[in-house]
Formats: sequence, C-alpha cells, structure tokens
Amino acid sequence: MNKVSTENLTKLYYTIGEVSAMFNVNTSLIRFWEKEFQVISPKKNRKGNRLFTIKDIENINKIYHLVKIKGFTLDGAKNSLKAKEDYSHEEKLTDNEEVIERLKAIKELLLTMKTAN
Repeated sequence: MNKVSTENLTKLYYTIGEVSAMFNVNTSLIRFWEKEFQVISPKKNRKGNRLFTIKDIENINKIYHLVKIKGFTLDGAKNSLKAKEDYSHEEKLTDNEEVIERLKAIKELLLTMKTAN
C-alpha cells in the first residue's frame, strides 16, 4: 500500500471504518494517530462517531507514508510534519512580504501623482 488517492473521493465525510479500509489498518490505529497528531481532527456527530474530511485523509496519508513506508518513529513523523509546516509558513511570509513591497511602491506612485496635480 503506497498512497491513497484522494482525487476519487467524492463524499464530504468518511467514517473511521471507511478510512481504516482505505489504508488497510485497524480503526484503533486511526484513533491512536488522531490522539498523537494534531493535524488529524475529525468532526464528531451526535453519537460521537468520527467523520473524516478529505483533508484529514490527506494528513493520514502523510502520516502513513512516514510511519509505515519510511519507518519513522512517531516523534520523527511529528517533527517531519512540523518542519514541512514551518517551511510552507516561511514561504507564505516571503510571499506576503513581496506583496507588501509592491503595495508600498504603488502607494508611493499614487502619492506622487496626487501631489503633482
């Protein structure tokens, strides 16, 4: 089992049984990973049944790959996920800084146009 393709998933929510079947693991492992990894946060209905979104399944996919395929420990997988999260956060900050610089340049241009009139 390599990766579960989320492209073919059409429902909004999937039960823990459906998710565990996708990955061919026990439901107890999914519940355990839910407790260990903050990125997995299924909604619960009134009965308390877990309802996983496609985003949750994508995160489980990442965890499955790190732990089951690459052989990471849980701490190693957590650190790897955090490092990727931090990296994408840095990219967003860089993009934001670029946008801010462009807006400042536009502001300066508008102010010079205003004073010229």
